[in-house]
Amino acid sequence: MEATIIDGTAVSRDLRARLLGELAAVRSSKVDPGLASVLVGEDYAAHAYERRLRRLAENVGCRFQPERLPHDAELAEALATIGKLNADPRISGILVLRPLPAQLSEVELYPTLDPLKDVEAVHPANAGLMARGTPRFVPSTPASCFWLLDDYFRQTGRDPSTALRGKTVVIVGRSHNVGKPAVWLALDRGAIVVSCDEHASEAGRLAEFTRQADVLIVAAGSPGLVTGDMVKEGVIAIDVGINPVEGEDGRVHLVGDLDFDSVAQRAEALTPVPGGVGPVTDVWLVRNAVLAGVMQHTTLSIGPWPLF
Repeated sequence: MEATIIDGTAVSRDLRARLLGELAAVRSSKVDPGLASVLVGEDYAAHAYERRLRRLAENVGCRFQPERLPHDAELAEALATIGKLNADPRISGILVLRPLPAQLSEVELYPTLDPLKDVEAVHPANAGLMARGTPRFVPSTPASCFWLLDDYFRQTGRDPSTALRGKTVVIVGRSHNVGKPAVWLALDRGAIVVSCDEHASEAGRLAEFTRQADVLIVAAGSPGLVTGDMVKEGVIAIDVGINPVEGEDGRVHLVGDLDFDSVAQRAEALTPVPGGVGPVTDVWLVRNAVLAGVMQHTTLSIGPWPLF
């Protein structure tokens, strides 16, 4: 079996064209959306993500405001930054970049976001709507995973609305903005869902579950965590990992949570890193900021992009 490479870059071009059309429409209604990011510390992947978002936002004509705090920033400083962005009418969407340093707690930060600006749905109110199946915003990374799956199902003659019914979807990673909402999206599609995190790995049981997957979504932040012997033949594997590693050339490269070459020998299809989930995530996040701007400033309705 030769695995199909799911090309997120190509899919993102279509979404970007849709985004440009919507931006033109909302600006005609006097809505000028803006996205802000809050980055604490010097995490390589977080900085890379910030740079990608800035480039995309500038290219499509959406305001982008990066806020950076030092690695030793205290909670009060982070809260003040979020409060400033909550109050800024030029900012319609706020993204708190992960990982946060140990002294800052997601549990303390996320509830302080304005729910109408919380484009990653990490505020308790938005997470609750997401879990109930009526999301205000669908978080960009899990949304992108399922958008790519839907696109692949269509290309292979399957109905995305039914393709996962009764199938086993295994999700590795339980973050508030990726793993948990991915579980909810999979449940909404009638999948049998298995959720794993580092505790499954520490117990030596991760492979026991990943081998069950018809669809495997890995968002653990651990390079090469899942290898070919940990998946079954015909799996569809979606790699969310963005891990900086130093190559033989001495340069830093971004790699995924899948050991790509070995998994590709067994998979029906899989996403690469880079060029898989990331490009779609970028467009989706900027689009969520546009959607937030519409919610905040006008009766014009554009609605969430439909999954399936």
